[in-house]
Amino acid sequence: MEDDRRIGLTQTGRYSPLRYPGGKGKIARFMRSIVRENGLSDGRYVEAYAGGAAVAWELLITGVVRRVTINDISRPVYAFWDSVLNRTDDLCRLIQDRPVTVDEWDYSKDIFRRGSDDNLEIGFAFFFLNRTNRSGILNGGIIGGRDQTGNWKIDARYNKTDLIRRIQKIADLRSRIEITQLDAVEFFETQASKWNDKTLIYIDPPYFEKGRYLYHDAYGQDDHRVVSEAISKLNGVKWIVSYDDVMPIHNLYEDWYWLQYSLSYSARNRLRGREAMFFSDGLTVPEVPKPLVEIDRDHIDNHRNVAQRNFANMANT
Repeated sequence: MEDDRRIGLTQTGRYSPLRYPGGKGKIARFMRSIVRENGLSDGRYVEAYAGGAAVAWELLITGVVRRVTINDISRPVYAFWDSVLNRTDDLCRLIQDRPVTVDEWDYSKDIFRRGSDDNLEIGFAFFFLNRTNRSGILNGGIIGGRDQTGNWKIDARYNKTDLIRRIQKIADLRSRIEITQLDAVEFFETQASKWNDKTLIYIDPPYFEKGRYLYHDAYGQDDHRVVSEAISKLNGVKWIVSYDDVMPIHNLYEDWYWLQYSLSYSARNRLRGREAMFFSDGLTVPEVPKPLVEIDRDHIDNHRNVAQRNFANMANT
């Protein structure tokens, strides 16, 4: 049997019907070990920024956790997951019947821009754009271009049978799933009383440096600070925060143990991004091989000192 302590990053994405920037499905195996080593297997897994919720579905469907809560303030994201759980047949019918064409892309883009009171309509439009845009990024442009002369065509990531199967598998577990549409800080403030020592919270805010390019709802610098302050008030529960590995984020989470790791964002272009993961006090973190690499505090202090010297030198020139 495979040793659970060998928990390097692996590609999953087997269960979420959404593609999401950052490749967070790759950390599901690591999360599974966190759950088991902290005695949380019969507890609840919570995502404050659900997005594609790849880790949540991996843990729930494989039986690693008993219940899941997903939250996302983004109306299109929430509308999609609400449709998955509450209008499953209607959503699957739209996926099966709608053609995967540039004209349909234009129609979905128009709905996404003007909005809709119908969660199914806006949720499907978001889903269609997510599956037909480059890297799943809403402003990434159509796979293959408008003239469809690229090596990949608009339907390259739109296997209808497989996507419907994923949606139905999630919907079958709807009694174990809770979904909310709250700002992250409000989510912590209003929901924390429901969580106990059998809860693991995964907090994956928009990237600090590239968030405005990747996400529909990006953050400003002050937003990141407010979120970090709210997280510091989460007492009695176990949490994990992941971010792009940049100094402003380390300054916000400097009191907590952390790991550095890398993710491939595009298999075709082999692009890699360095990220950091921070852990609440009292959380047992498994030993990890590369590419998950522990960086000690001296490393960060050295970088901070260099940055301060460089800033001082610039000010004196």
